[in-house]
Amino acid sequence: MKINLQSSLSIATLAIGLCGILTNASAQAVDVAATEAQLKDSKCTKCHAVSSKKDGPSMKEIAAKYKGKADAEAKLIKHITTGPKVKVDGFEEEHAIIKTKDTAAIKNVVAYFLTR
Repeated sequence: MKINLQSSLSIATLAIGLCGILTNASAQAVDVAATEAQLKDSKCTKCHAVSSKKDGPSMKEIAAKYKGKADAEAKLIKHITTGPKVKVDGFEEEHAIIKTKDTAAIKNVVAYFLTR
């Protein structure tokens, strides 16, 4: 059976693409229990719910806002670790800072928000 160069390249390209998809999917795995504990400890759920609006946007709204944006993770990490000004009921206040310095835990929280 002869396989020409073009077919070989197509198969190789497909294999590389599938590996990239599978790697990305596993990289997005979220430790839900750890995240929910961190959200509770940091009092994030006081202002944010999964699907309903509270004082802050829901996690689904946040996920929709950042969907497909390459800088989503970086922007959300900055937001939850620096305490920027946010509007609540027409007044500006500092956003609460997450109660951890653990980079993996912070990335896990951001991934949790982005996958809602």
